[in-house]
Amino acid sequence: MRLIAAMALACGLLAVPSVAQAQAGKLEIADITPMDEKTEKVGVGFPIIVTFDRDVKDRAAVEALLQVQAEKPVDGAWRWVAPRKVIYRTKFYWKAHQTVTFTAQLSKLPGNQAAKDVTRRFAVGAANISVVDTRKHVMRVTRDGKLAKKIPISAGRGGLVKNGVDVYLTTSGVHLAMNKKPMETMTSSWLGVTDPKDPRYYKEEIPWAVRISDSGEYVHQSAGYYQFLGRSNQSHGCVRATPAGAKWFYGITQRGDVIKITGTKRKLDWTNGWSYWQLNWTEWKKGSALLTSSR
Repeated sequence: MRLIAAMALACGLLAVPSVAQAQAGKLEIADITPMDEKTEKVGVGFPIIVTFDRDVKDRAAVEALLQVQAEKPVDGAWRWVAPRKVIYRTKFYWKAHQTVTFTAQLSKLPGNQAAKDVTRRFAVGAANISVVDTRKHVMRVTRDGKLAKKIPISAGRGGLVKNGVDVYLTTSGVHLAMNKKPMETMTSSWLGVTDPKDPRYYKEEIPWAVRISDSGEYVHQSAGYYQFLGRSNQSHGCVRATPAGAKWFYGITQRGDVIKITGTKRKLDWTNGWSYWQLNWTEWKKGSALLTSSR
């Protein structure tokens, strides 16, 4: 794998920060997503999300100490999305069925010698890639390049505009599975509707829910209304599936699996959940402190 950090150091593009430039206080990692190889397998779209315990002052110096090595290499780059958070994404999807090792050598940061170096290994599972066609009302799921199942679906019907956005439309774009629950409580509070007397109010227990955005989109079992599956879009923005299809999809889903949705006029924003694949590779790399400092 061509590691951005390693390339920058080898080519002399990154100056070693002086003690005066060192991070004020001991910098540590507060959280790493996803979990390690013993806890979960992840999908081929998965990002590595690193959150620090304080704001990072010298991003280039810290980024140079973050390394990613894969058994089946593919190019990748870091992007800073907040003063304490940096995300690693690959140029193309990870290769399936392998391990990826992340290492943070924060003790090498000047003035930060007391920090603990961190290593985490991720297990990449099957290449689950789903394409939801909201116009033909079907989700096609491939596993390791082979069509595994076609599931009739119903997507967002549209018709409720808030701040210029039709919030009842499902967002088109490359989503990632973020988490899943066998039963999820879904309410109308996201609409600002909390009064049970309001005709728009709802509170439902929904089976086999796979979350794919921060704006409340899921792939889940349809709560009735089966007559619309495969025929028309009737949801509030989620992708509704048949009971059998939703349960099967839930069972195979790994965090980081790819769910590409097509056919709606509402575009998925790259900051909505783990929707980082919405940025093309050139745009993604602009968020790297190393690449910026080496120009």
